[in-house]
Amino acid sequence: MNFFEELRWRGMIHDYTPGLEELLDREMVTAYVGIDPTADSLHIGHLVSIMLLKHFQRHGHRPIALVGGATGMIGDPSGKSEERNLLSLETLRHNQEAIKKQLSRFLDFETDVPNRAILVNNYDWMSKFSFLDFIRDVGKHITVNYMMAKDSVKKRIAEGSREGMSFTEFSYQLVQGYDFLYLYQNYQCKLQMGGSDQWGNITTGTELIRRIAGGEAYALTCPLITKADGGKFGKTEKGNVWLSDQYTSPYQFYQFWLNVSDADAEKYIKIFTLLPIQEIELLIEKHRQEPHLRNLQKVLAREVTVMVHGQEAFQQAVEASEILFGKGTFETLNQLSEKNFLEIFEGVPQFTVDRSVIESQPSVLDLLCNATSVFASKGEARRLIESGGLLVNKEKILSADDKVNSSKLLNNKYLLVQKGKKNYQLIVVK
Repeated sequence: MNFFEELRWRGMIHDYTPGLEELLDREMVTAYVGIDPTADSLHIGHLVSIMLLKHFQRHGHRPIALVGGATGMIGDPSGKSEERNLLSLETLRHNQEAIKKQLSRFLDFETDVPNRAILVNNYDWMSKFSFLDFIRDVGKHITVNYMMAKDSVKKRIAEGSREGMSFTEFSYQLVQGYDFLYLYQNYQCKLQMGGSDQWGNITTGTELIRRIAGGEAYALTCPLITKADGGKFGKTEKGNVWLSDQYTSPYQFYQFWLNVSDADAEKYIKIFTLLPIQEIELLIEKHRQEPHLRNLQKVLAREVTVMVHGQEAFQQAVEASEILFGKGTFETLNQLSEKNFLEIFEGVPQFTVDRSVIESQPSVLDLLCNATSVFASKGEARRLIESGGLLVNKEKILSADDKVNSSKLLNNKYLLVQKGKKNYQLIVVK
């Protein structure tokens, strides 16, 4: 398969300008995707565009990742109903540096191959413009009627806030359009790619290239990714699923992909992994026969977590998951960082005891029935112990008279009580 055929099979093409497929077959093409540095990490919503660039490079074409230092100062109205808070130049520069590091995990910026990826920042050229120069040299080539006809503008004006749209945001498509023109003139970039909500901004660029440079440029958009239940992709109760482990731990990241629905797993494994088509088709077929095994989700979670966080972080996430579902020992629990430990057992009932209680070396029965109310009665606790169903820090309790002391604490602070296979309680020592 060529680039176009592969993207079509993976469900990653929404719209494109005529002649693009022939151009890609004819020559090595340079294409760019723009990312505004509104935070100091990308999130999984950005992964679609990144995968576009990754496939593009794999098929022998040259990708450009544009970090929008200038456009990030304005705010893209596409898909927004409210004006974006404007960021300071200092914040934007910090965000740009963080995003550059993340992008290098996906694209080859270093080797000497002809299609080595390029990283650019539109602040480098937009900062050299005066306002008068820009509206004279660029703005005069695009009419207000043309800009008003864009869906991103029409929807915002029709459905937006009472304040409407500022001139700042209205000018966004002109600035993005100039980016395309600049890259066309300086890097021979003939293609811009992005989400389907970017079609209006991208085609403004192709129009500028036609009118100012007399050239021909192309657009390709991918569908906006949704969840089968209609929910927003990449959002959890805590917000975005980030690529930075500072905001979303590898364990939480792994769990996100592991818990997607069957329908979403079939779609996502095509979009977010580089697995060969034949392997994906076989995985989907086997999954439909044995959906209860959730093998499709396991492969998806593995591939994306390794790609974003590396093999070691993936392995740690798997081990953490296995601890939650019955496996593990005191040693494996004790090796977890406090942050990971609390993430794994987030939401389980908690009881707090004073450190003096543990220093007095109470019996298991006293700790779980008197110092805390893990058990409603001593009889209930005794019955579970006798049946072999009570574990503290993954170690089976053999007698109700077993003593608990500070050497049993995880991170010198926690006792994990397990009643049966999946019923957990957490004792916090303060």
